[in-house]
Amino acid sequence: MKKIPTGAEASNVLVGELDFLHQPIMAFVRLSPAVLLSGMTEVPIPTRFLFVLLGPEGKGHQYHEIGRSMATIMTDEVFRDVAYKAKNGADLVAGVDEFLDQVTVLPPGEWDPSIRIEPPKNVPSQEKRKMPGALDDSASHSTLEKHGGPELQRTGRLFGGLTLDVKRKAPWFWSDFRDGLSLQCLASFLFLYCACMSPVITFGGLLGEATNGHISAMESLLGASMAGVVYSLFAGQPLTILGSTGPVLVFEKILYKFCKEYTLSYLSLRACIGLWTAFLCIVLVATDASCLVCYVTRFTEEAFASLICIIFIYEALEKLSHLRDTYPVHTHSKLDFLTSYYCKCEAPTHPSNETLRFWESNKINVSGIAWENLTVTECRYLHGEFQGPACGRDGPYTPDVFFWCCILFFATFALSSFLKKFKTSRYFPTRVRSTVSDFAVFLTIVIMVLLDFVVGIPSPKLHVPHAFKPTRDDRGWFINPIGPNPWWTVLAALVPALLCTILIFMDQQISAVIVNRKEHKLKKGCGYHLDLFMVAVMLGVCSVMGLPWFVAATVLSITHVNSLKVESDCSAPGEQPKFLGIREQRVTGLLIFALMGCSVFFTSVLKFIPMPVLYGVFLYMGVSSLRGIQFFDRLKLFWMPAKHQPDFIYLRHVPLRKVHFFTAIQLICLVLLWTIKVSRAAIIFPLMVLALVFVRKAMDLCFSKRELSFLDDLMPERKKKLDDGRNEAGEEEEESQKAMEAAAAASSVQLSVGQTSDLEIPKQSSDRTDPSEIIILDEMSQTPVWKALTLKTETL
Repeated sequence: MKKIPTGAEASNVLVGELDFLHQPIMAFVRLSPAVLLSGMTEVPIPTRFLFVLLGPEGKGHQYHEIGRSMATIMTDEVFRDVAYKAKNGADLVAGVDEFLDQVTVLPPGEWDPSIRIEPPKNVPSQEKRKMPGALDDSASHSTLEKHGGPELQRTGRLFGGLTLDVKRKAPWFWSDFRDGLSLQCLASFLFLYCACMSPVITFGGLLGEATNGHISAMESLLGASMAGVVYSLFAGQPLTILGSTGPVLVFEKILYKFCKEYTLSYLSLRACIGLWTAFLCIVLVATDASCLVCYVTRFTEEAFASLICIIFIYEALEKLSHLRDTYPVHTHSKLDFLTSYYCKCEAPTHPSNETLRFWESNKINVSGIAWENLTVTECRYLHGEFQGPACGRDGPYTPDVFFWCCILFFATFALSSFLKKFKTSRYFPTRVRSTVSDFAVFLTIVIMVLLDFVVGIPSPKLHVPHAFKPTRDDRGWFINPIGPNPWWTVLAALVPALLCTILIFMDQQISAVIVNRKEHKLKKGCGYHLDLFMVAVMLGVCSVMGLPWFVAATVLSITHVNSLKVESDCSAPGEQPKFLGIREQRVTGLLIFALMGCSVFFTSVLKFIPMPVLYGVFLYMGVSSLRGIQFFDRLKLFWMPAKHQPDFIYLRHVPLRKVHFFTAIQLICLVLLWTIKVSRAAIIFPLMVLALVFVRKAMDLCFSKRELSFLDDLMPERKKKLDDGRNEAGEEEEESQKAMEAAAAASSVQLSVGQTSDLEIPKQSSDRTDPSEIIILDEMSQTPVWKALTLKTETL
């Protein structure tokens, strides 16, 4: 019974032979209400339809095949709608004809009936069969799909879009918390908490180095917690995860250097810029500027998302390689001389001026220090030098630590990938496999932490601030926007605020577009204006409190969405589970950032997490986020012979050279974005992302609209391929289609099939009332199947 959906009803097909009959007798009965017929079905569900076929002896096999065909027809979504709503026999006959027109026939000599055909991984949608002109290929692909939903319609009123977002999301507010009460949400929360903690602390550390401790790890934790909690509670799309970005770090470095050169208060000037940026973002919300997102197509989305994913992968590998500097490896060593290798601390032979000033300021007597007895930490503190054949540049060789970090790093990535795919394994019950898959990354982190603890090699660990106070003693939690700066700095701050506004707007909205993709099947809608408004409000609060700025993080948001995918669990044996959508709720984001703010109280636990394990999680997130990006599928076609290329829909309709040309342009844009991102000009990175929209517009001169509709729209690949298959079937059977339309025009079922508002599958209720109690169809014999049976019977 677990495999049967709630509210399901049965259709019973009965066939038999009687010696006193001279011709077949058929009846199709619709019961009102549905009746539980004990003994008729294997499971206790009510019966709605009965099909009875009785005929003379000698044709039992044919009767059996007709019964199988009728049972097959009843599994069709569209015919079920017709059967529920049919007013007379003509309606039902036209429904059978429509089904036969859409059915796929396998020639008997082309396949083996004794073998089992595997169920499809994705079942096509039947909505187009209910709409007139569904087989019109030009209508399907002549125009590009844009983000043109009701969320992006310009209202023409101040804050009109924001008002509609609030009205749209308010009815779902309480359900966002009820839907979060799931084991899958717990797994997503534990995974994303560990994944978000490390970049926030790392970003805070880099920011502390760039600003001389004015904003550091403690401020980063508090800012991420505050902004994340408020955003998760009130944003239009709570699936988006806030994080820090590279261009923000570059901007902070430039601003601090500027303030230091001109003796200005860094935090006060930064507060002015942040308040101006928040004001400008609110102006964008008031003028419905988020409607411009509809011009961001898949071309721009994938270039931006691919860049962020590649950065995640690159930084994970880069952080691992940097561990070799901290824990150097003794290469080309001779094993026979291991007993003679040593590394000891000595006083510097030629101390630098900085070292001399340090000794003088701390009143250190160099001659009175036993340098050879100092530890590594004490030697570095006193500016000593390491001497000996087992010494690297910054200390003794520790090869076991670096190689152990490599093992933890790659084992984390491999184990996370393996456990995530465990859902499709053949072992263990479905519930066990699903639970393991949901908790894949968290289980991996726990296993790696335990393994690291048992092995005992001193790998670098996660460092979390242990005291809730500002990093520097000369600053508080509230910053005066003017402070010691001249009054004109308040007005001058408007200029850099314009650049920051573009940065915030582009990062936030492109990430939101990726989260709100149609293939994610979101049901509660989105709120671009409300999202930007909440980011603007928290940006102003963080500026006044001297905290870092946070905006939507692309990879973390994609990972969050992927961790909340929902698949059907009521599938028949052998049937592939169907993707139903995303578990839309606010609980996971709220718990992630609330616990992040409390992390200062969990340092005794978090200190056991090795940093290479978190780097491995970053690698996993970057690689997993690349899946489903069409750009990388097209990139592999460059090195793939034509006969081995997958059956992508765009390869059917777009010449291969055009596909390569489109991919080459996208690749060039990606390389340029990467070059700017890693250079000193990284602060103009958002402007370059904006330039992609104009590059895409210029591509209209090189490609036709039909080609772009296949290469650059938002329709999922699987859905498009199925649509294309129906289009080809319609072209091959054009004459029969015209005949069917002519016949259907004369019957009332054309209205029933064409108007989707009158067709609903009654899965939620079993006590539905029908317009008539019982219909016995004499008109059934008008269809070709029944005519063929009658002719064979008459020849007896």
